[in-house]
Amino acid sequence: MRTWVPMLMCALASVAACAQRPPFPPAFATPSVLNPPRVVPATAGWKPQAPAGFTVAPYAEALRFPRWLAVAPNGDVFVADTLPQGDVVVLHGASRASFATGLRLPFGIAFHDDYVYIADTDEVLRYRYDPKTSTRLGNREHVLSLPAGGEHFTRSLAFSPDGAHLAVSVGSDSNDGEDRGGTALMPSDCRRAAVLVADPDGNGARLFATGLRNAAGLAFDPETGELWAAVNERDYMGDDVPPDFFTRLRDGGFYGWPYSYIGAHVDQRVKPERPDLVATAIVPDVLLRAHVAPLQFQFYEAQQFPEAYRHGVFLAEHGSGNRRLRQGYDVVFIPFRQGRPSGPPQAFLQGFAPDPAQRGVFGRPVGVAVASDGSLLVSDDGGRRVWQVRYGQ
Repeated sequence: MRTWVPMLMCALASVAACAQRPPFPPAFATPSVLNPPRVVPATAGWKPQAPAGFTVAPYAEALRFPRWLAVAPNGDVFVADTLPQGDVVVLHGASRASFATGLRLPFGIAFHDDYVYIADTDEVLRYRYDPKTSTRLGNREHVLSLPAGGEHFTRSLAFSPDGAHLAVSVGSDSNDGEDRGGTALMPSDCRRAAVLVADPDGNGARLFATGLRNAAGLAFDPETGELWAAVNERDYMGDDVPPDFFTRLRDGGFYGWPYSYIGAHVDQRVKPERPDLVATAIVPDVLLRAHVAPLQFQFYEAQQFPEAYRHGVFLAEHGSGNRRLRQGYDVVFIPFRQGRPSGPPQAFLQGFAPDPAQRGVFGRPVGVAVASDGSLLVSDDGGRRVWQVRYGQ
């Protein structure tokens, strides 16, 4: 395996050219509010709302804590049922079966050859399986060690379209590089706040992109082969600062954390400053609203939805816990044209937070996947279910 190089030495990309963007407020323009949600029972018959022409119905219910979704080649749906026991569950239509149990905090799931890859909080592992029946055929195999736990414990996975490269995201261990005494520090493990790539056996692992506070969503564009990420930016700078973002990742690119956000906007809390690194920070492709906590996303390549959705991205926003009025708690759609975002995010699946001024929410979207019939599946770790969205009756 390649020796790890210091993260700061990997910040080699130049500032990205960027289209005109609406300005966002200065840091600390409003007080920071710790405002976590409380999941409450939904009203009778409640469903999240999709645009006209779409229908929404439960796909699977009574899960424990469903998060990442992955559709196997045979159409079965794998779910990371992360807490409390660390399970991965297979949904075969109306039935379900356990695939793996006793993991620590499983999140990312991907398929390669006759293996199911799972990203636990401290390692990537895999199981040989039967792709026709989704039956596990072997014991766990260690693929790649990862830094464990921390403020961001999720680990995401994605295989390149040719299957030659495995991408793994690892979040930061803190909000903005601080230790518990309030002193700004860089992480002791340079694999944090970064995306790694390796071959399918875990060999040749290296840093691919750095300065990403928590790239919780990760996927390759099947049209262009480029790697994209949905990133949770830092907290405690006010209601609307900074925006979370969705962006393609450049090999060797640096995206600012912890020294700056959205390019050259310096985080004054972080000392010592690094203007040399800030000058290289890449501006993301799509700015989301602040604190919406984007998680899994999916490029839509199926035929079931109208043409306007083809090749675009559906992205789950888990929802804010750090602003006075709630934002997120929805699924948005980002249109694409010729491999690039062609418009701002559009509301697609809404209603999980019925009153943004209240703590009570009905659910929290996490995972997004496209089922074999072209419908959209959305996991909801608050409501403990998976929703299915179809076009037409």
